[in-house]
Amino acid sequence: MLSTVKQVVTEHEHQPSRLLEILRCLQTSTNYLAEETIIQVAKELDVPISQVYGVATFYSMYSTKPRGKYVIRFCESAPCHIEGAAEVLAAIQGILGVDVDETTDNGKFSLELTSCLGVCGVAPAMMINSTVYGNLTPKKVQEVLMTLE
Repeated sequence: MLSTVKQVVTEHEHQPSRLLEILRCLQTSTNYLAEETIIQVAKELDVPISQVYGVATFYSMYSTKPRGKYVIRFCESAPCHIEGAAEVLAAIQGILGVDVDETTDNGKFSLELTSCLGVCGVAPAMMINSTVYGNLTPKKVQEVLMTLE
């Protein structure tokens, strides 16, 4: 992984201003940022570890703990709530057998909450990796998750 960090940082010209993109690139293979990765990025960019860690923990798109192959970000905003998000979230949890901020035993799915996906017109909604699904019902969620299995 250390050679990968060096390569990615070099591709981004050792610019601390490109930290978000550097972390995105490094997270793609493992779906999280390991402690060693964060430390190495800080060394390569010559910035404090706390700066890299702060960015990695501030943005919900990054994770410092292992996550599943498919990261489900379920919207908990007011429009989704009004349109039945609680029932849909319960269905996801029942299908996967996990609570929020957990990963399935097989490492396939992680379930997270997000404050907004920006698709209120199709509430309730979720995003799996980079694909958004809206107008969700418990039945539709089951159909979507089955296509990923």
